[in-house]
Amino acid sequence: MPGHLEFLGIGILSWVTWLPLVGALILIFAIRRDNENGIRYFANTWILLCFLISLPLLVKYDRAIAGIQFIENYQWIPIIGARYQLGIDGISLALVILTTLLGVLAVLCSWSYIQTRLKEFYAFLLMLQTGMIGTFVAMDMFLFYVFWEVMLVPMYFLIGVWGGKNRLYSAIKFFLYTLVGSVVMLLAILKLYFMFYSPEYLQNPQIASAVRVAAQTISGANQPMLDMINQAIDAGTKGQGSFNIMAFQALGTARGASGMSVIPLALQIWLFVGFGLGFAIKVPMFPFHTWLPDAHYDAPTAGSVILAGVLLKMGTYGFLRFNLPMFPDASQHRTVVAVMVVLSIIGIIYGALVAMAQKDIKKLIAYSSVSHLGFCMLGMFALNPNGLNGSILQQINHGISTGALFLLAGMIYERRHTYEIADFGGLAHKTPGYAAAFLIITLSSIGLPMLNGFIGEFLILRGAFEANRIWAAFGALGIVLGAAYMLWLYQRVFFGKIDKKENEEVMDLNRREWAVLIPLIILAFWIGIYPKPVLSYFEKPVQLLSHQVRPNVYRSPGQPEPERRAENKQQESSEKKSEDVAQK
Repeated sequence: MPGHLEFLGIGILSWVTWLPLVGALILIFAIRRDNENGIRYFANTWILLCFLISLPLLVKYDRAIAGIQFIENYQWIPIIGARYQLGIDGISLALVILTTLLGVLAVLCSWSYIQTRLKEFYAFLLMLQTGMIGTFVAMDMFLFYVFWEVMLVPMYFLIGVWGGKNRLYSAIKFFLYTLVGSVVMLLAILKLYFMFYSPEYLQNPQIASAVRVAAQTISGANQPMLDMINQAIDAGTKGQGSFNIMAFQALGTARGASGMSVIPLALQIWLFVGFGLGFAIKVPMFPFHTWLPDAHYDAPTAGSVILAGVLLKMGTYGFLRFNLPMFPDASQHRTVVAVMVVLSIIGIIYGALVAMAQKDIKKLIAYSSVSHLGFCMLGMFALNPNGLNGSILQQINHGISTGALFLLAGMIYERRHTYEIADFGGLAHKTPGYAAAFLIITLSSIGLPMLNGFIGEFLILRGAFEANRIWAAFGALGIVLGAAYMLWLYQRVFFGKIDKKENEEVMDLNRREWAVLIPLIILAFWIGIYPKPVLSYFEKPVQLLSHQVRPNVYRSPGQPEPERRAENKQQESSEKKSEDVAQK
């Protein structure tokens, strides 16, 4: 069985998902509130254990297989067809490891930063970890939605209780923005759920047969994955509901006898919008980004690290897991692609220009996230392997680089209790270690060769160039602007004379702070110099995703090379037929 791993009879993904929540419960009920050092040591030890338990996934994952591995499949709520189904592919694996790593660093960086309500703070951080990991590993859409919503609660309290001056406003704004998108997404989920087992779809023998063929294609030689999908299809043919994500993907990619998708184009577009709104708010894409700078500014350092490093990736992951493979005709429709690309480019340029105008370190980094995530979305909607690989890699890179930038911002705030850029200047004279670490991460963020940001941006630009040269030109402009605002930030904070007395007494990084930063610095150099090991984890899943979205252009991982077809005319003809049917 590909990628199967258990411990004490419990699947590895259940351990990785639920262990942080177990730690939170132990923290709440078994450790006294006045034992502050005990709380800190327990939280750091437990989150490190959670990270170590996730590492066997990297070793046992079979990179030759494109589909879902480490599958866990149990009955949960039979009356509605919801099941406890977990699984990962290379895309979600990369995000799970990023989540567990940043979780360790977020807890460690809070050692001296958080001084009040330690018990609740670390408990919420651990609960948040379970919600984020669950979102990446859930293979049942109902379970996915539960994790997606549960994650809001601990993040709301982290910002609202331990945040800055306007923490309540920022926390409520974050909660409401995300909740609105989630409600719209829930309506789309329910529509898809009721469609699945309706007489027009799975109860129709011809459509059921087409969905089984699609299931075989996306599963390849992965029998556990095929069994999981067929279980959902069997339920649908009997008029019973299912929330299996991969079965919905099979329905979305299934083709009838005429070669057209079994889901009409117009309906695909509506469903794309329903899911896409929830994910676009989370990314966040322009113009849904306004909650992010406030949330970042008022969140504690650990909250900003998790928010930038992981939570934003839940939005991009949603597009990769749901929108592209479930609604392939909508995903490549000219109007949809044009809207997504234009919004991505606006996000890239707008985010960079606003970042350049900021007077606050944290807000500058927050707006840089809007620009960087715009890059990820641009690569994604280039709809080719280079763009998709670059998009996923850049999501990982953004978690590393921007997470490190927020850590560095938090470290200087602990010393000076300000984020205002004008309050600094000449820090390189007093804190050479801090200046060196900040320089490495700055160069990583702007994509200097030999550091992690370069290869991700290169792949995205290459993918964008293959799709449309104008897209690539705007992307290149965004890179130039990104270099401008990051280098200008560095120059104002670290160079020049020390003209404020408070900066004369600033201490350099201590051993704990170096312990937080060194893993991210190592990853920045490693991915920049030798990205192949990281790319190899999602190479096959990207190949499969490319085939799901554009089957007439890209082959599936199970097809031999001669089967590859690049007849764009056939693809355009199929798209035109779908439009005509939708209009009728």
